[in-house]
Amino acid sequence: MAFTLPDLPYAHDALAATGMSRETLEYHHDLHHKAYVDKGNELIAGTPWEGADNAKLPEVIAATYGKDEYQGLFNQVSQHWNHIQFWEMMSADIGKMPSELESRITADFGSVEDFKKAFVAAGAGQFGSGWSWLVVDGGKLKVTKTPNGVNPLCFGQTALLGCDVWEHSYYIDYRNRRPAYIENFLDNLVNWENVASRLPAA
Repeated sequence: MAFTLPDLPYAHDALAATGMSRETLEYHHDLHHKAYVDKGNELIAGTPWEGADNAKLPEVIAATYGKDEYQGLFNQVSQHWNHIQFWEMMSADIGKMPSELESRITADFGSVEDFKKAFVAAGAGQFGSGWSWLVVDGGKLKVTKTPNGVNPLCFGQTALLGCDVWEHSYYIDYRNRRPAYIENFLDNLVNWENVASRLPAA
């Protein structure tokens, strides 16, 4: 067994009309994500997790986070997990936000717009590379940001939504306009049904 690169859940050009080009997905999924998979499979050899597959990613992430001797492996497996979630969190047909999710967001942020402002601010304010997240932590919804490949699993949180703010995720389409990329992500790319489906596990 080994880590594998899942296919995108949509065609490479499916998000082009809503702000993520075919070129971006070809580079981001087919090259960047594949590189995390390949390097992860290389670095896991000879470790206690040798032979782990995609289903074991949370276990390997939890076991390697903060361990200097496994920092390289952590970087690869965490980014592999992050990207699997990222592709699933987007859709060519985003639809309406489910009422249960909207109610939870409104209860914890005041309004959906206030949530979006906090999410954009977190992603725009992440210096260098990283991620912006909507998580469940202690039963409440929170917006967080993480550097590099760190993700909510490292803190015992449930990730409902994550936005990749590494430059490779947006530079082809948005150049240095990271806030505009995140705003468009929230308004035109998020699969809110997928986000809501993560609530029962939180």
